[in-house]
Amino acid sequence: MTKHLFLAGAMAFGLMASPALAQDNWTVRPEWVRAHESFLASDALQGRGSATRDEAIAAAYVASQFEGYGLKPAPGMPGYLQAAKIIRYAASGPATLSIGGKATATPTVLLGAIDPISGTSAVFDGADPSKIPHVDVLFFTGGKGSPMQIVRAANAAGVKLVIAREDDATRGMFKGIGGKPRLPAGLEGAALPGFAALATLPSADFDQAVAQAGAQVSFALPVAKEEAVTTNAIGWLPGSDPKAGVILVTAHLDHLGKRPDGTIMHGANDDASGTTAVLELARAMAAAKKAKRGLLFVAYGSEEIGGYGSSYFGDHPPVPLDQIVANIEIEMIGAQDPKLPAGTMMMTGFERSTLGETLKAHGALVTADPYPEQRFFERSDNYSLAVRGVVAHTISGWAVTPNYHTAQDTLENLDIAFMTRAIQSLVAPLKSLANSTAKPEWKPGGRPEKK
Repeated sequence: MTKHLFLAGAMAFGLMASPALAQDNWTVRPEWVRAHESFLASDALQGRGSATRDEAIAAAYVASQFEGYGLKPAPGMPGYLQAAKIIRYAASGPATLSIGGKATATPTVLLGAIDPISGTSAVFDGADPSKIPHVDVLFFTGGKGSPMQIVRAANAAGVKLVIAREDDATRGMFKGIGGKPRLPAGLEGAALPGFAALATLPSADFDQAVAQAGAQVSFALPVAKEEAVTTNAIGWLPGSDPKAGVILVTAHLDHLGKRPDGTIMHGANDDASGTTAVLELARAMAAAKKAKRGLLFVAYGSEEIGGYGSSYFGDHPPVPLDQIVANIEIEMIGAQDPKLPAGTMMMTGFERSTLGETLKAHGALVTADPYPEQRFFERSDNYSLAVRGVVAHTISGWAVTPNYHTAQDTLENLDIAFMTRAIQSLVAPLKSLANSTAKPEWKPGGRPEKK
């Protein structure tokens, strides 16, 4: 561990002290990109689990880089770190499920619930999510849509529990979330978010359960309450015109931590790559002539368990939210999407505002999201700002990369050359936006409503 930290410190010093840095402020170099990734996605940080000491170390690293580049603490902040307490729950035993008063096989719980669930049940084949019945418990038999897509639609329909057939896909999902149920969490003092629970049954048991659709279902998962702290790293570049507004550039620095079996989920792409982009863009902007607009660079904690770092920032912004002209979130730019033109990234919700068009006009290699059915606009930290009125979008490389939430999301599987070009393509557009009087706007119907 000491060796890794020493090497990271040496690399960080090299980034700050390099003569080339002073000679070519605007060039993003692959060795600098790799240096950040080599620390953030190293064994030393144990996968940067949400609201853990490892996440806090990652935040401290980002903060130290901000300070080294010459960024200042944000207005009203004594330093570069913003901490928030999180209340969360963990399963303390196996779940129980009964149908018609008779116990079933023990279900595997992917998304849990704090309180017991009981009520009527119905079967749904997934063909048209808009036709999900308004029942307490839904047996999802397959067809179109993944279990998670159905859970999102079921939640909107008031369903409390979705039960699916266990298969290779759901086993992979369970492994990807660490082999334990994901349960609600929330910022201290705030109401816990509600969502439909998701459990699976082995194939034969699932068929028996479906045959009893309409019967009363009861589900319970024993849970224990936990408290933890999540950490945001924030750096500030004041603008020359305080009335011109602020540009917010963000990423999340946490990932999935270590699995119970000891496997480290390094999260090199998700989202050490975005954090690296924030760092490199902060370096470039800090080395340039002061822009008209102020720039806030933020690496959020606890995105993976519910976007709590960005939510806390949205509730406690160091500058008023109505002064933020736009938010550019960067996530998973470590690989090129084969669906997109070479060198191009996607922007979630591209059609919702004029931000994407503005960035493209100044050379950013961004285009519309080719996966609208995945609803990525709502699944990243940009959404915490968007529902508060800020024009906020996420820029991503390959959002459905096969390495997503797997142990293969490592430094070795990054495309450093693509990452470097991707970050470089954002430098000039960011500079232009920071010196412009133009303000990106929501298009009619584009701004999401806070739920």
